[in-house]
Amino acid sequence: MGTRFAGKIALVTGGAKGIGGGISRSLSAEGATVVVADFNDDAGRSMVDDLTKTGGVASFVRADLSKRADADAAVATAVQKYGRVDVLCQNVGIYPYVPFEKMTEADWDRVMNVNLKSAFFVLKACLPVMQRQRYGRIVLTTSITGPRTAIPGLAHYGASKGGLNGLIKGIAVEYSKYTITINGVEPGTVLTEGVVEQFGEGFRDQPTSRIPLGRLGTPDDIAGAVLFLASDDSKYITGHTIIVDGGQTVVE
Repeated sequence: MGTRFAGKIALVTGGAKGIGGGISRSLSAEGATVVVADFNDDAGRSMVDDLTKTGGVASFVRADLSKRADADAAVATAVQKYGRVDVLCQNVGIYPYVPFEKMTEADWDRVMNVNLKSAFFVLKACLPVMQRQRYGRIVLTTSITGPRTAIPGLAHYGASKGGLNGLIKGIAVEYSKYTITINGVEPGTVLTEGVVEQFGEGFRDQPTSRIPLGRLGTPDDIAGAVLFLASDDSKYITGHTIIVDGGQTVVE
């Protein structure tokens, strides 16, 4: 086990599976105490079991982060149990496929609530804690979809991720005086459990000719960039996003 985050308390939202799971595992492997906030009880508890079995310290809090009370409770749980929150990885997100001509207000609102409003709620709960500490590292998971590229049927998803990029810039400026950095990662096409569940097993075999590195991304690929932005190696970086896509946007 590494020591890069020894003594740090990290809250990972959507941290039970997929990209969030990769972030939780990577932070724990580098010595962080990890609080996993997720809507999925079984997956969340399983993640915590896995982290503790490998020598980590971790806790699970069930939370629907599109609700203000649950976001407040997730942060409060971390503070009550461990005294502080040094790292926030806001990763929770959904991507239901709906062609725009069939998209309803309910479809739109659901994606915005989970992907964008949840970030507002979690940040509102966490930033006062980091202000008091006069220290914090915040990393939001956005996407190349929306800010850089488009996928038919995911207009609402793309809009929510573009919103996150704007949020990152705005609050980074406001909170820099507290030694809080706020950045994001923009994953490209990443093979996760959720993607396979939604798009089928055939997704594993989709062509990768338009990805210069020649393969789909993995949660660990994204986690590597997140750990950089969550560490003091990036202490002079704030208000930015890192594209982690194997070169996909270079050729598109």
